[in-house]
Amino acid sequence: MNHAIQKLIISWCTILLLSVPVQTVADENKGLEIAKEADRRDTGYKDSTARLVMELKNKQGDTAIRHVRVKNLEVIGDGDKGMSIFDEPADVKGTAFLTFSHSLTPDEQWLYLPSLKRIKRISSKNKSGPFMGSEFAYEDISSQEVDKYTYKYIKDEVLNGIDCFLIERYPAYEHSGYTRQLVWVNKNEYRPEKIVFYDRKDTLLKTLNYSHYKQYLGQYWRAEKMHMQNHQTGKSTLLSWFDYAFKTGLNDSDFSRNSLKRAK
Repeated sequence: MNHAIQKLIISWCTILLLSVPVQTVADENKGLEIAKEADRRDTGYKDSTARLVMELKNKQGDTAIRHVRVKNLEVIGDGDKGMSIFDEPADVKGTAFLTFSHSLTPDEQWLYLPSLKRIKRISSKNKSGPFMGSEFAYEDISSQEVDKYTYKYIKDEVLNGIDCFLIERYPAYEHSGYTRQLVWVNKNEYRPEKIVFYDRKDTLLKTLNYSHYKQYLGQYWRAEKMHMQNHQTGKSTLLSWFDYAFKTGLNDSDFSRNSLKRAK
C-alpha cells in the first residue's frame, strides 16, 4: 500500500474514533440542559392541591375507580414533598401516602392503612412495586428531580404534531425498576408529552402519555390526563386531574408522618 494512502487511512480512522466520544459528551450535555430548563420553568409554585380520579383497567377491560386528593410542597434545593389521600371507594377510604423526594439520596415514602391503624414505610429497594394497584410504580409518584438521572439527547422529533426533543434518561438510583426512559419534551413549553419505560432487562415495559394540558399562574403547565399503559400485562391506569390550586399556604407540618393519620 502506498505510504501516503496508508497515512490518510490512519488519519481518517483517528478522526472517526475521536469524534465518537466528543459527540457522546455533546449529546449528554444537551440532554442535561433540556432537563434543567424543564425543571427551571416549573420552579416557584410553592405548593399545590388537586383532585384526582384514578381509573384502573385490567386486560379484560374491567375497571375500578378511585378518588384521591393530592397536595404538594415545593422544596428548593431538594425533592418536593407530596401527599395523596384516598376518599373512595370505601375499602381504601382514609388511606394516605406520603413522599419526601430527594435529589441525590433515596426517596422516603410512607403509607397509612386505616384498617390496620398503622404507618408502613416503603422500602427503598421496593420502589418499582405498583402504587395502590395501579400501573404507576412508587418511584413514578415522587417528583422527578434532575439529579435522579443522567441524560442523553437523541434527536428532534414531531410527536402528534408537536415539536419535541427526544431524550433518554438513565436512573442513578441502583434499585430503580428501569434501565432507561425515553422522554419526549415539548420544545416550546419544556413539558413532557410522552415517556417510554424499559424494565431491568431493558425490555419495553410501559408508556405514559400526557394530554389536555392547562397553564396556571401564567407559567406552570399541568396535564389533565395521564395514561399509563403496561405493555407486558395489558393493564392500564388513567389519571384525570381537576381543581388545581397553587400557593395555598401549605407548609412542612402538613407533610409530617403524623399528618398521615389525621388526613381526612
